[in-house]
Amino acid sequence: MLADLPSEPAQTPAQPIDEAVVRAVDRALAALRRGEEVVVATADGGVGAVVSVESVPNDAVARLKRLTGGEPMLAVTRRRAVVLGLIQDDRPGTAGDDRPGTAGAVMLAAPGGLTPEQIRALADPEHYPEGRLPPGLTAAPAEPGSFAAAAVEMARLARLLPAAIFARAAGVQGTAAGWAGRIDRLLVGARDVNDYRVHVVRTLRRVADARVPLSGAENTRIYAFRPADGGPEHLAIVIGEPAPDQPVLARLHSECFTGDLLGSLRCDCGDQLRGAIAEIARQGSGVLLYLAQEGRGIGLVNKLRAYRIQDLGFDTVDANEILGFEADERVYLPAAEMLRQLGFSAVRLMTNNPEKLRQLARCGIEVVERVPHIFPANGHNEAYLRTKAERSGHMF
Repeated sequence: MLADLPSEPAQTPAQPIDEAVVRAVDRALAALRRGEEVVVATADGGVGAVVSVESVPNDAVARLKRLTGGEPMLAVTRRRAVVLGLIQDDRPGTAGDDRPGTAGAVMLAAPGGLTPEQIRALADPEHYPEGRLPPGLTAAPAEPGSFAAAAVEMARLARLLPAAIFARAAGVQGTAAGWAGRIDRLLVGARDVNDYRVHVVRTLRRVADARVPLSGAENTRIYAFRPADGGPEHLAIVIGEPAPDQPVLARLHSECFTGDLLGSLRCDCGDQLRGAIAEIARQGSGVLLYLAQEGRGIGLVNKLRAYRIQDLGFDTVDANEILGFEADERVYLPAAEMLRQLGFSAVRLMTNNPEKLRQLARCGIEVVERVPHIFPANGHNEAYLRTKAERSGHMF
């Protein structure tokens, strides 16, 4: 089974990757999750500090102001700003458009500054009193590469609520690295944060594999892929002995703790996972890529928050957007890289999601056929499946 793979597959990025930069961003994300400030340097020579909304103590705003000498502001996603009614929704209305017009960040400020309570209310739907905005609140789009853009992207990458407080440092003497060292905070470049997703994918390496007989698919081997920052592993479940020179029957499956492991009836993920393994085994060979992208890329905690919002009567798309995320935050570069390292360049893709077809093709993998992958509703997920079809363009 794929016996021609080397024991330690070589990395083949288009350009050299500075793995130290990747690790620096990862350390900054961990600090953000702990509620610590992170120093951010922008390409124009600016330097400032960022702290997440979700993890901050009550004195975070005052502490950030003392640390930087600047006026703290709140950065949220454009999607969250639309939900709050602060900017107009300029997103294209057709399912499958490249990127929504709401991509990016928005800076929020108020005369005299925002209080921690106001910040939490603006960032977290569970704290937002309907129709109540701070007096004099202003909203301005953030430029790509700015502190605000980096702050929001860091919070999103850390799988926190996609909002952060930031302040530009005033009167900094010397370099950004020197200032970060003096205040004992981690330093990261805004450009490195922006490029992090692509860089991490290009550092994916196969780190382990083993024979794992499965029920109904005994001739199975699992390959683990890990990025250079030591982040979550993606898995390739290879069943049978697929020929690399032929289009491989493939399924891209984003992890779903509630559906895959617990058997949740709110979604069809568990059925899709087990059904894909059974179908690949029935056809003789294929690969299922188990991608570490819980909750359509927003993480398990945020998925549970989205469930609470759905219980108030919103659908899955609205719930993600109310939290400040896009309807689907997943990326498929890891899947394409894993397929390449396994020796596959063409797939017969088991999916109902046309976006997977488009994105995988854009990543350089030829999709020669869509194989429908449909399971009946169970009494709890009818609305979920209907939303997939009506709002996300899934083909049932």
